[in-house]
Amino acid sequence: MSKKAARTKRERDPAASRQRLIDATVRLMLRQGFAGTSVDMICQEAGMTKGGFFHHFENKESLALAAVEWWGRMGTAQYAEAWKDETLDPLAQLHRMLDIMAGFTRRPGVHCTCMVGMMSQELAATSPALRSACEKELTLWTTHAAKMLSAAKKKHRPRAKFDPVQVAWFLNSLWQGSMLVGKTCRSQEMIRHNLKLARSYVDGLFEKP
Repeated sequence: MSKKAARTKRERDPAASRQRLIDATVRLMLRQGFAGTSVDMICQEAGMTKGGFFHHFENKESLALAAVEWWGRMGTAQYAEAWKDETLDPLAQLHRMLDIMAGFTRRPGVHCTCMVGMMSQELAATSPALRSACEKELTLWTTHAAKMLSAAKKKHRPRAKFDPVQVAWFLNSLWQGSMLVGKTCRSQEMIRHNLKLARSYVDGLFEKP
């Protein structure tokens, strides 16, 4: 197939073209951030023209918003494996979620990073739209964790009073912070160690059976 024919085929599938731009944006911004990624770079990575870019997105910020939303849906779908079995003990569900998180650190040649965390760190103070989008995704993660902690609190006797939402935000902060430090120090093992400590902390909130 010629380049012209391939381009024509892509143009006939706008949903696929839009997704290619999102995929390219995620790859580039995870590696070099928002400021370090230009529209030209995104178009080259996606194999599209600038005209194709602006057919789908008004500017780089609107594409970054779509990328954050896509990342949130993708992440939630993976985390949902932890709580999809409603008959499972809620503490076991939390353990599963931590195991899923640890699994992200074992992908060969890929450092464990988060699009939401990176955009939050870089743009929360300068882009109200991206700050709001990132807050939405962080809150969703926290809500799921808090739901499991609340269910665990009903099933198991707590050692002391605790607020499931506050603990969930602590776990979220530990997760995001660990990815940031792990990326800087080039250490996936450190992230896994922090997740083990998080598991011990959660288990320590409750009396042993």
